[in-house]
Amino acid sequence: MSNSSSTGTNKMSVPEAKDAMNRFKMEVAQEIGVNLKEGYNGDLTSAQTGSIGGEMVRQMIKRQEEQMSGR
Repeated sequence: MSNSSSTGTNKMSVPEAKDAMNRFKMEVAQEIGVNLKEGYNGDLTSAQTGSIGGEMVRQMIKRQEEQMSGR
C-alpha cells in the first residue's frame, strides 16, 4: 500500500529549519571530535555518523527538559 504523503524522503518543510539542523549537526560533530565536512562524508564510519545523530538527540532532549522545567 503506497501513500502519496509518505514518499520515503527526509525533507523538512521549512528551509530555515534545514539550515539550522545542518549547523547544529556540524557543531555537534566538532564537539565530539568527528571530522564532518560539507558535502560527501563517505569516509566516516557508521559509528561516527551514528554518534553525531545520537548526540544531537541527547542535546535536543536536554534542552527541552530544561525548557519544560523553567531553567
